[in-house]
Amino acid sequence: MIDLRRLHVLRAVAHYGTVTAAARALHFTPSAASQQIRQLARELGVDLLEPQGRGVRLTPAALTLLAHADAIQARWEQAELDLRADHGDPAGPLRVSGFPVAVSVLLAPMAAQLQERHPRLTVRVREAALPESFDLLFEGETDLAVVEATPLNPPLSDARFDQQPLLDDPFDLVVPEGHPLAGRERVDLGDAAHETWIAPVPESPCRLHVMSACGRAGFSPHVVHHALDWNVIAHLVANRLGVALIPRLAHLTPHLPITRVRCTGNPHRSLLTCTRRGARERPAVAAALEELHRLAPTAVA
Repeated sequence: MIDLRRLHVLRAVAHYGTVTAAARALHFTPSAASQQIRQLARELGVDLLEPQGRGVRLTPAALTLLAHADAIQARWEQAELDLRADHGDPAGPLRVSGFPVAVSVLLAPMAAQLQERHPRLTVRVREAALPESFDLLFEGETDLAVVEATPLNPPLSDARFDQQPLLDDPFDLVVPEGHPLAGRERVDLGDAAHETWIAPVPESPCRLHVMSACGRAGFSPHVVHHALDWNVIAHLVANRLGVALIPRLAHLTPHLPITRVRCTGNPHRSLLTCTRRGARERPAVAAALEELHRLAPTAVA
């Protein structure tokens, strides 16, 4: 009989990449985590880790085992759902997470609506950036996350997570009031090729979206200023320090002397809802997803 607690340690090593990182997430010492995996290997009669440089990597046997482990986790989610099938009204705690804009525009109003509609349901909202939301899902610390689609995300085929489209958030070109491009109904990004640009900091997921949009328009932007927060970027634009691409979901400080101009070619970022595999049909999660899909069309209007 496989000890599922030890199996979870192996899953954590695969998720976090090292025994040390997995141990930290599980509140183990690295030696304790390694011991759990060694005991699991003895139970199964196979090697699960092998040396790679100064670290270790999963063996082919471990990868085979993990495929079954992810399926077991999904079946457990389904089992819990089946056990509660006679209690379909959403109740208890629902933990949701997302990046700042998603929390402000989608998750906060969703939480308010759900708690008004389902008095026995308690929604707990947590701001979390990538890849933290996937870590929280893996650890069972959140039930539903709204994330950006980026190359850094686990692939859609990852058996641990169920990632589904929510909405496309268009980017607008934001220019100072009175700028020559401010009077246009739509603008080709190529017309801003020679402008000074303000862009998200390199570690921001949106940095890639901005650079890719400019690349598709045929130029590499001359980025002079960097910021993390969209309102900081908007203030830099307002002070005539450059132009920027800002997603429409980002609510900017009112009355700034700036103009949003829609772009041809529809540059955008895609937002996804993400749950653990098998958890999407839980009554509380299903109610949250329904409300998010109701809010999504008006959020980017």
